Amino acid sequence: MNLHQDLYKHSLTLLTDLYQITMAQGFWKSGMAERKSVFNLFFRNPVFKGGYAISCGLHYAIDLLENFHFTQGDLEYLASLRNPDGTALFDRQFLFALGEMKFSCDVDAVPEGRVVFPHEPLLRIKGPIWQAQLLESFLLNAINFQTLIATKAARVCQAAKGDAVMEFGLRRAQGIDGALSASRAAYVGGCSATSNVLAGKLFGIPIRGTHAHSWVMSFMSEEEAFEAYATAMPGNAVFLVDTYNTLRGVEHAISVGKKLREKGYELAGIRLDSGDLAYLSTEARRMLDEEGFKETSIAASNDLDEHIIKSLKEQGACINIWGVGTRLVSASDQSSLGGVYKLTAIENAEGGWDYKIKLSEQTSKISIPGILQVRRFYDRQGFTSDLIFDEIDPPEFPCVMIDPSDFTKRKTIEKDIESENLLVPIFRDGKCVYRKPGLDESRRQAKEDLQKLHPAIKRFENPHTYPVGLEEKLFNRRSEMVLQMKKKN
Repeated sequence: MNLHQDLYKHSLTLLTDLYQITMAQGFWKSGMAERKSVFNLFFRNPVFKGGYAISCGLHYAIDLLENFHFTQGDLEYLASLRNPDGTALFDRQFLFALGEMKFSCDVDAVPEGRVVFPHEPLLRIKGPIWQAQLLESFLLNAINFQTLIATKAARVCQAAKGDAVMEFGLRRAQGIDGALSASRAAYVGGCSATSNVLAGKLFGIPIRGTHAHSWVMSFMSEEEAFEAYATAMPGNAVFLVDTYNTLRGVEHAISVGKKLREKGYELAGIRLDSGDLAYLSTEARRMLDEEGFKETSIAASNDLDEHIIKSLKEQGACINIWGVGTRLVSASDQSSLGGVYKLTAIENAEGGWDYKIKLSEQTSKISIPGILQVRRFYDRQGFTSDLIFDEIDPPEFPCVMIDPSDFTKRKTIEKDIESENLLVPIFRDGKCVYRKPGLDESRRQAKEDLQKLHPAIKRFENPHTYPVGLEEKLFNRRSEMVLQMKKKN
């Protein structure tokens, strides 16, 4: 899917914060526009107080970058903007330069569906500083939200322990794109299907759905409503049974299910949407089994999330399809991933690199300077650790990795341990060199990565911290820069 052609139909280049464009003008006026720079996109803190995140949103970012240019309409709009004193906000020569600008950055990124952790760059941009700066807001918008939702979906699916999880959040999502992005990210994170028909069309996600309470309320009786639905949709006979009395509704579903069998069809399932789901599902299972409907599924909805599903599983609930909506697509217990986009290096007059660092009173907010890469190590049991290093000064093994927030936490990585670099080439000199995997492939990647994480890291309460550290030379450089910057400032 091309986001521009298939959904928005016009340029998204102005989907940015104003200060990105004012800074671009500043770089242009100061003669710095073409100076090479390096920016890294990463998040600082664990997601949902958990032990991992699932990368997502890269394909949206690629779509934007492949179409990154200022249209005549974009430039005319920018030309109309005014300063408080009434003068033009943007210089006409600058706007002309924007119109002539050709995207020429190198982009490396972690593919969608990979397990990732705080401080690791998910995306690295290298290129003219005015271009790299202009990309910040959209890239954060694309990566932050979809990574958040993919992670939430993975947690929900983990709680479901192999049961099908359907994403039902369209009506509660934050607008049109929020709904579509959430459906897409939830599928990467492990959901089996969505109720969002447009997401099914655009992304190829399986779609599922039955009927609402209004269908039952439209008829004189619940059984009449089920019979009418079975006649209209005999191959999709899943009945919502809690409009009036849930267990009586199950009885009516069974009655109609018997009539379906006489016509060569099966009662596919029932759905519970309120009440004591543990008790009602076990009673419904007993009733269905006693009448010979052992293959009929029991679906449940009603403000579910990973914690409620885990509790229902522990209570012995007989539910094998979970419809998760509001708390998934809105990530109700964490509003944002908190990803940031920081300058980490800039070209100097000699053609080399000057490393840049952002200081903070909080150690976790001090950025990591350099042209960064992440190497993941693993053995037969799965992933063992991730090492952040500078590509210009790569590690020599054995090497020491140091926790970026606690210098006392160190780990030696021996030579000849199997590993892979997580950041892969996406663009070179503005041209896409990456084969975008299909959504099913990204979904499989997420599942495979999660299987390689130790169970303690996937706990919902007090998860074990996966080892992520800076290569020793990079850690020492960062520490020296912190001391130098504090002396200067």
